[in-house]
Amino acid sequence: MKIIAIGRNYVAHANELNNPVPVSPVIFLKPDTAALKDNKPFYIPDFSSDIHYELEVVLKICKEGKHISEKFAPNYYEELGLGIDFTARDIQAIHKEKGLPWELAKAFDHSAAFSSFVPKTEIEDIYNLPFELKINGASRQNGNTKNMIFSYEHIISFVSKYITLKKGDLIFTGTPEGVGQVHQGDKLEAWMAGQQLLNFDIK
Repeated sequence: MKIIAIGRNYVAHANELNNPVPVSPVIFLKPDTAALKDNKPFYIPDFSSDIHYELEVVLKICKEGKHISEKFAPNYYEELGLGIDFTARDIQAIHKEKGLPWELAKAFDHSAAFSSFVPKTEIEDIYNLPFELKINGASRQNGNTKNMIFSYEHIISFVSKYITLKKGDLIFTGTPEGVGQVHQGDKLEAWMAGQQLLNFDIK
C-alpha cells in the first residue's frame, strides 16, 4: 500500500501559504510506515516544533490500473474516507527555501492518519461533499469537495500516467484553508457529510 498525496488542491489553501495555484496536480508520496489508523493517538515527533494538521478526503483504490482515462477513473475507487496529512511545517519551510524535496516534512512515521472508509454509493453526492475538522470542540477546517481544483478523476488519471495504482493504495486529495499547529493534549475530531470518522488525541 502506498499513500499518494495531492498538494495545493484548494485555491484558498494555496493562498494562505502564499503558494502559487497549480496548473497541474502537485504530487508527493508517503510510505506505508506513515499510516496511522484506527483512531490511534498521534505522537508529536521530537524533530519538529511546528507540526500542522491538514484534513483531506481520501480515496481508496480498488483495483490496479495505469494510464487510466478520466472517463474510466470512477471504476478505480469505491470508498472514501478522511485523513490528516501531518506536516512538519518548520522542516518544510527550510526545504522549500532551498528547493529540496518535502519528504522529511511529509513522510515521517504516522504522518498520514486516516479513518475507516464509506462506500461512495452511500454518499449523497461525492462531488459536493462537506467535511469538517474540530480541535478541542472548536471548528478549525470546513471544506467541500466541490471546491477542489482537480477532481478525483483528474487526479487518478494524472497519477496513473506516472505511477501504477494498486488495490489498497490511498490518495489524499488535498486540504482546504484553515491549517494550523497541533499541540500535546489536543483532541481531533472530523466529520464527512455529518458522519464522524476521526476521533483521536495528540500526545
